[in-house]
Amino acid sequence: MQNESSIVVVLGTGGTIAGAASEVTDNVGYVAAQRGVAQLLAAVPALAGAPIEAEQIAQLDSKDMTHAVWHTLALRCAHHLARPEVAGIVITHGTDTLEETAWFLQRTLAPARPIVLAAAMRPATALQADGPQNLLDAVTVARTPGARGVTALLAGRLHAAADVRKVHPYRLDAFASGDAGPLGVVEEGVLRRFREWPCEPSLVGAAQLPADAGAWPAVEIVTSHAGASGAIVAALCAAGTRGIVVAATGNGSVHERLERALAAAQDAGVSVWRSTRCLDGRIIDSGDTAFPSAGALTPTKARIELMLRLMAAPSAAQAARSS
Repeated sequence: MQNESSIVVVLGTGGTIAGAASEVTDNVGYVAAQRGVAQLLAAVPALAGAPIEAEQIAQLDSKDMTHAVWHTLALRCAHHLARPEVAGIVITHGTDTLEETAWFLQRTLAPARPIVLAAAMRPATALQADGPQNLLDAVTVARTPGARGVTALLAGRLHAAADVRKVHPYRLDAFASGDAGPLGVVEEGVLRRFREWPCEPSLVGAAQLPADAGAWPAVEIVTSHAGASGAIVAALCAAGTRGIVVAATGNGSVHERLERALAAAQDAGVSVWRSTRCLDGRIIDSGDTAFPSAGALTPTKARIELMLRLMAAPSAAQAARSS
């Protein structure tokens, strides 16, 4: 059942879903962010006449996503969610950083109504364009009574912000949710949900984010690998980095030279967290490491989590994610 009278606000940010190529058979040589959100909606006949409002927030390839765009997006989402006539929000987004935007919005908004990110693996000009169906399905989710939290809708599958990750560079079904599995599926205009909606609370409210995104604490990711050294860690510390997430091997192990450099950084006041390079699973702590675990968060989401924790409570930034 859907609320036919409630408004869905669609916020455009660009991405492949808004991309265009010179040939309909070209699925990789396109230019992202060429069509506005109004054009994307016009390409979905089933949405004609629906109570939808559209707003263009940005027009970029999501590989170039910035903190400033995140800030604007969070504020506009908060604005629209404060309107009682709005059932939910859909954000058209590129796939490259979709999982990062989703987690950022969950941890700054923790919305009681749905925010659904819709994306595509093929440009709007493709013979097999997947954007229109994904957009239609996302609107379905945004209008589903009881829906809440930040999710992502691609290839008929609904993923929670905490779990979604891009797992393939090309195929249409390019996203997964790791061990957790998808939150649900949309089948012929109806959401079939498998588990509970996202419920992670906010760390820093959208209105409390520093207005100058350039002033947000710098947090970077380094990777442990064969032959790793600590040179990059020293360079990051010299540049004023306040937090480092190490994408560790296996169950959180770190090359000895990199580990020494990270320990020195931590002693100097830099917050250091461990995540794992492994696509699925989480680090199971053995209790003998100096670097807190990011739990089930991927390195990219752990970077966002640590950045927000540094903004919210600097004294607690060394604490590992407890959930």
